[in-house]
Amino acid sequence: MTTSRGRARFGVLVPFTNTNLEPDMGLLRPDGVSLHFARLGGYDRDEIPDSEQMHGLGAANLSEPLRLLQGVNPDVILYGCTSATLTHGLSFDRELAKQIKQDSGAQTVTAAGALVHALQTLKVKRIGFASPYVPAINDMAIAFLEETGVKAVRRSEVSGTLDNYGQGELTPDAVYELGRAADHPEAEAVVLSCTDMRSVEIIARLEAKLGKPVITSNQAMVFQAMQLAGLGETLSGFGRLLEAKPT
Repeated sequence: MTTSRGRARFGVLVPFTNTNLEPDMGLLRPDGVSLHFARLGGYDRDEIPDSEQMHGLGAANLSEPLRLLQGVNPDVILYGCTSATLTHGLSFDRELAKQIKQDSGAQTVTAAGALVHALQTLKVKRIGFASPYVPAINDMAIAFLEETGVKAVRRSEVSGTLDNYGQGELTPDAVYELGRAADHPEAEAVVLSCTDMRSVEIIARLEAKLGKPVITSNQAMVFQAMQLAGLGETLSGFGRLLEAKPT
């Protein structure tokens, strides 16, 4: 029998149009961890989530959502948008994590930073990269990862331009095919970037097909958050990353 609370509290900052991060966190929730959410603005729901919009989200004032989230005294805060800091760069992402920790007193994980942490944990240097982003954000994402020593040897993009809801409406089968298209013989892992893309549901299936690790934004955030909260168990069914004993 699982328990829903008592070991740790994860507070999650969620872009206000994101429909999949919360369900994913429910799937990934470690035993005894309670989940608490606050929503973020800073972008226009009716505009294409391009680099300008996501840059705006990354720069948005977090004072009020953080204040509300602090009401539950979370042990770890997860900043749940990958592209918001990918569009600002690596140093911005790291400074944002430091600022949230300083302001809240909680350990802090960013989605983009969690991808980096996962790749470093698995000692991966060459990846296939896939996302539902516009091409300009993919360019920024690949440059962001290159700053950490990770090279994208292939990338996969969606056809057409998705709006804020189109990203979240991609079916798991569509995400699976997007991930397959990102694979390359030289890739040591495949990265599926976006907290609003239904990647978690197909990690195990895609890993079985490709024979290599698959890393997603939400899975990587949970992996790092568990480490920061001192939770030492593994989680099965969601890829090699979470099946590796946290250290």
